[in-house]
Amino acid sequence: MSKRHDVPFFNYSVLFKAREDEYMEVLHDVLSRGAYILQSDLEDFEKNLADFLGVKHVLGVADGTNALKLALLATGIGVKNEVIIPAHTYVASAASVHYVGATPVLVECQHDHLIDPVAVRQAVTEDTRAIMPVQLNGRTANMDVLCEIAEEYDLVIIEDSAQALGSRFKGRSAGSFGVAGTFSFYPAKLLGCFGDGGAVITNNDEIAENIFLLRDHGRNKDGEVVAWGTNCRLDNVQAAILNFKLKTYEQDIARRREIAAMYQEGLTDVDQLVLPPGPNDDQVHFDVYQNYEIEVDCRDELKDYLKEYGIGTIIQFGGKAVHQYPLGFEDVSLPFTEQLYKRALLLPMHTALSNNDVGYVIERIRGFYRI
Repeated sequence: MSKRHDVPFFNYSVLFKAREDEYMEVLHDVLSRGAYILQSDLEDFEKNLADFLGVKHVLGVADGTNALKLALLATGIGVKNEVIIPAHTYVASAASVHYVGATPVLVECQHDHLIDPVAVRQAVTEDTRAIMPVQLNGRTANMDVLCEIAEEYDLVIIEDSAQALGSRFKGRSAGSFGVAGTFSFYPAKLLGCFGDGGAVITNNDEIAENIFLLRDHGRNKDGEVVAWGTNCRLDNVQAAILNFKLKTYEQDIARRREIAAMYQEGLTDVDQLVLPPGPNDDQVHFDVYQNYEIEVDCRDELKDYLKEYGIGTIIQFGGKAVHQYPLGFEDVSLPFTEQLYKRALLLPMHTALSNNDVGYVIERIRGFYRI
């Protein structure tokens, strides 16, 4: 049996120290130039991220929640409109809909923990204007079916891809299927900055122009105010850090997929667990494993047991689906999602994990179930 050691769920300090000199060099460069807001570092990052994702436009904004709000506003979604979203998501997805005056309509997820296209179709009404798939845990939903539904009912798709940067479905990047997609650069995300940050991506020139105006007080490229806007810019310091980290991002993805493969190999025979799809389970999904979310018998007991052995785990989103908060969804019943929240658990998944760390987590889980 391996010697007890700590395996934190997050390990920000170790990740920083691994490249501390390089990070400080980036910061020194930006600060010495006094380049803080809407400078060349942001433009470079937007261009490089657009190239990485294979999209026409990337616009850096203050955070992932505001990215969703601006995408909705830029698409003209507001009062009397309904937007279909999964209940298995962070409350920010629904909040963005609420704060543009529209109504979030919550639906079930399916076995891969992503939005259920059957539930989406059943939820469409004459007031439905958009579908907001949440590309959760580093996986992209079956966008073929969702795009078919959107086309059939003349709906737009705005993707919440906060947890899926680099994930692909049939070779196409998460966030690129709808009229707009959004990302978060919160420190815990796949590509995280040293604070808050986000981006909206689109291939639509008009939507891009609307986002450009909305994020900076309605000012156009000449600095003239031509529309109502807000202050929602990605600051240049964070953009420079993100641009630096993007250079090695594919290596980070590869490491996450290695860790996922280790979990799959070490835990696949544990009957009390339901694992997420493995990294090579099919040819249409390329998963990047923002999280490794499993379903567990005796979830709370396992969580406490792992804590005793120094292993950090998390029940995602505080252990509640959006409709389980006191936000006006008291009449909503989503049995599959509700059952999932009694069983779901996130195992450690970050690039500071060593193979020994992952092996230790696997060993302790197997020990709990006496396998």
